[in-house]
Amino acid sequence: MRQLLILLTTLAAFTRGTCQAQQHPPLKIAPLTANFYVYTTWGQAGGQPYPANGLYLVTPEGVVLIDTPWDTTQFQPLLDTIRQRHHQDVVLCIATHWHSDKTAGLDYYRSKGIKTYTTRLTDSLSLANGKPRAEFLFDKDTTFTVGGYTLQTFYPGEGHTRDNIVVWFGKDRVLYGGCLIKGVEAPDLGFTGDGNLGAYAATIRRLQAKFPNPAFVIPTHQGWQSTRSIQHTLDMAQKQ
Repeated sequence: MRQLLILLTTLAAFTRGTCQAQQHPPLKIAPLTANFYVYTTWGQAGGQPYPANGLYLVTPEGVVLIDTPWDTTQFQPLLDTIRQRHHQDVVLCIATHWHSDKTAGLDYYRSKGIKTYTTRLTDSLSLANGKPRAEFLFDKDTTFTVGGYTLQTFYPGEGHTRDNIVVWFGKDRVLYGGCLIKGVEAPDLGFTGDGNLGAYAATIRRLQAKFPNPAFVIPTHQGWQSTRSIQHTLDMAQKQ
């Protein structure tokens, strides 16, 4: 009996430890500028919670969401929080490449009546890798207008992945760089197994030429306090 109690106690402790290790920090939202907000959810990397940033813009005609939460438990809480804070619903969602930290919520948001978009290249890679897919596709760099705000998608070339795009909000000079751009804290380019190291530097140069003077640059996995993140990414790419 004593051995059984010890075994049950050990199993209970193991179960608690496993559940705690799998729990992610809660959804985090930080104001950026004007009606822009950076939201952060967490996924697993190396067995540990790892943060991923997304962006949303509040307009009079609804909220524009760039990328979906990585944490599947945060799909609805993000919508609920936006509704409670801003009294608006998400009407448009654009995913910037096919990895799960960008696309995990596409099916869910589509089921909620949100218009979901990716490039056709992203869609083909999502299909090939069994990832959620958007309802609407675009082939070339595309401009969207919602509630008086204009946003522009731009494909600078291969880098983090073959399909990575960025999103530019010209009026407020906000550049959403996604996983293509690394924050100034990043020691390296991160995971590039689905990308192209040989093309990375040229891709960043095209991005710099297209949007030479952003006021804000939002990378996926590090902080957004410095606009030097683009040059930092280029510096690392040129060493490959």
